Amino acid sequence: VQLQASGGGLVQAGGSLRLSCAASGRTLSNYHMGWFRQAPGKEREFVAAISKSGSTTYYADSVKGRFTIARDNAKNTVYLQMNSLKPEDTAVYYCAATMVWSTYDYTRYDYWGQGTQVTVSS
Repeated sequence: VQLQASGGGLVQAGGSLRLSCAASGRTLSNYHMGWFRQAPGKEREFVAAISKSGSTTYYADSVKGRFTIARDNAKNTVYLQMNSLKPEDTAVYYCAATMVWSTYDYTRYDYWGQGTQVTVSS
């Protein structure tokens, strides 16, 4: 499956962005999906995950209550709604797909999008 992330940009602290991850090649409903992020000089960090059907979601503590992961399998797309953004949310955000449910362990994800830059100014 090929993944294409989009929706990043520059936003002021307290603002919102919605990231999208569009899949092609295979049906997205076959995969659990996750969002990760990586800031310069830092390790790749788990953000959120959603199960194949969308019935289960999981968030990193750092984004819980501010970010929402969702999916529309009919559109082969996964979303990450980001509200109340903080400067520390600045990073390149990646979507990823896995056949086996996983959260923090990015090595268990099989397919990755190219990343979209999110910059939050203070």
